[in-house]
Amino acid sequence: MASDTKAAAVRLRGVTKIYDTGVAALGPLDLDVISGEFVSLLGPSGCGKSTALRLIAGLSAPSAGTVELAHRGALRPGSHRIGFVFQEPTLMPWATVRDNVRLPFRLAHAPAADADVRIDQALDQVGLAEFADAYPRELSGGMKMRVSLARALVTDPDILLMDEPFAALDEITRFRLNNDLLTLWRSLHKTVIFVTHSVFESVYLSQRVIVMTARPGRIGAEFRITSPEPRGEAFRTSAEYAAFCREVSSALAPSYAGQPGA
Repeated sequence: MASDTKAAAVRLRGVTKIYDTGVAALGPLDLDVISGEFVSLLGPSGCGKSTALRLIAGLSAPSAGTVELAHRGALRPGSHRIGFVFQEPTLMPWATVRDNVRLPFRLAHAPAADADVRIDQALDQVGLAEFADAYPRELSGGMKMRVSLARALVTDPDILLMDEPFAALDEITRFRLNNDLLTLWRSLHKTVIFVTHSVFESVYLSQRVIVMTARPGRIGAEFRITSPEPRGEAFRTSAEYAAFCREVSSALAPSYAGQPGA
């Protein structure tokens, strides 16, 4: 758990999740995420990483414990603005890129004029301004994920939750999107909680990596990635990066013990 003296954007205390089937998916979990911090949750499949995101987003309720998010400087349950990027882009195939990004405003019945300005800004932020009138079938996998990211950013959320968004992409595209995501994070100052299976991705992106245990997921280890910003290809090929990856991999190994295929 972070001991930073800055204000917390997210605070979980004694959080557990037990499904109706009796499966204990998560916890107890105590976690603070500092405002503006980039944190990755790393662990094996089924360890509760995605469950934790859903609890933070309010898409599911904890079985026990509290989830609090900062709103106007105060931590409280249920008062927040969150953007969520899922593993699949989940785009509407019949709608243009612009109309896919417009969806949050339609759901909120926001004025069209206000939405248009924000949509143009979000598309520019993710490098898709020239593709506003394209349809999903005309886009690559990486471009579809950029649309999903624009849709998450368009309402200017305080907290950005990302659930393995680049897992299905080829390595070159993934590296490029990692770099672009860091650029966005630096410029927009969002609090980012990023779920991944990749040690290499977590170390490259994060200020802090949380290694979770096998189900029920708890915090098994925590690493601060202290490399200076901005990061780029020089960091990705450095001895420092390799050393961090070895440390995180070593801490992750017990989580896979006894897992199928281990």
